[in-house]
Amino acid sequence: MGGAGGALRSLRELNRGLVVDALRRRGAASRAELARATGLSRATISTLTSELMKDGLVVEREGERETEGARAGRPPVLLALDPRAGTVLGIDFGHRHVRVAVADLSSRVLAEHHAEFDVDRSAAKALDAAAEMAGAVLAEAGVPADGVFGCGVGIPGPIDQRTGTVGSSPILPGWTGLPAAAELATRLGLDVDVDNDATLGALGEATHGAARGVQDVIYVKLATGIGSGLLLGGRLHRGATGIAGEIGHVLYDPNGKLCRCGSRGCLETAAGAPAIAALLQEAYGGELTTTDVVRLADEGDVGAARLVRDAGRAVGRVLADMVNVLNPELIVLGGELAGVGEPLREGVTESLERYALPAAAAAVRVELGVLGDRAEVLGALSLVTHGHTGRPPASTAMHAAPAQVLTTSPIIR
Repeated sequence: MGGAGGALRSLRELNRGLVVDALRRRGAASRAELARATGLSRATISTLTSELMKDGLVVEREGERETEGARAGRPPVLLALDPRAGTVLGIDFGHRHVRVAVADLSSRVLAEHHAEFDVDRSAAKALDAAAEMAGAVLAEAGVPADGVFGCGVGIPGPIDQRTGTVGSSPILPGWTGLPAAAELATRLGLDVDVDNDATLGALGEATHGAARGVQDVIYVKLATGIGSGLLLGGRLHRGATGIAGEIGHVLYDPNGKLCRCGSRGCLETAAGAPAIAALLQEAYGGELTTTDVVRLADEGDVGAARLVRDAGRAVGRVLADMVNVLNPELIVLGGELAGVGEPLREGVTESLERYALPAAAAAVRVELGVLGDRAEVLGALSLVTHGHTGRPPASTAMHAAPAQVLTTSPIIR
């Protein structure tokens, strides 16, 4: 009986999760709409929604009729997630920054902080800084610690999902083997989910941005380094040990420059932001940053735009092989360099048309991300909410006064 009882409880949790996810996707829905969206019977929906309302996670509100052709009469009662029921934290570690945000269950960001930080230098100091920033955003949003469901975290390196540890990476030597999830859980007193930053960028754009509703997506983050996140069949794909999508260290030029990973001619040495800035410095003198590259290109500087387009061609050459193998519908370009816009997109597209199989190239669109440098932190928030089955935190007596609203997009898987 114990085994059967456990199976029934697991099934109920799964079904609760289906209802919660359907409400996240739709924003609000009637019980009949939930039954159609989840495939569950109306009786099951009625039972589950009653439980969720009792738990304080779902609220009722009257709405318009479901369809334009519906008969006149009283509008159906709509169900929606109660934003006050709890919150989630998101943390994005870049190589040179830490960004932390807190959002309610309707995906409204209540507070968000960003700080420049040399994350590569010291994992312990970066984790301490993130924990301190988390406390600051919770205080700003008026959120008590027991009203937080959990925390999603993005790190610019491979993450072994089996252990929650950072995989071996010569570009993050101080993080290799670090149980990042456990370390942050200790500092925050919360459940923590950790993933690669580009993977969370893919989730962020799929949830809130350019990839909404698309099942097969390659998200490319172009910044200090280059990485990609994969959404295949509507699910994140990480690979056996978390290194799927690490295109920055794919061989691009056998005779190219030495890469910080120890290899020669990696894509990052030809198309990463530091490589572009170094070439521009030869013409302008002085030290240039990624921000300078984007600014010069925006101002119409021909040299900057040319170098970014060349970088796009290099990235597109590597992506062509991925397109042949994975046959995606969409490539989303994100990260700081995506701020340059069309020169980058045009360069990628040119190489795809030249090097990918014609049928694969014709099937894929290349678009710029719409979330900018917030894609990863929004993906970190979604990492928690998408994994949540609907159980409220220990205390559901939330009194989170809304702070400045930075995004109001509903979560869509």
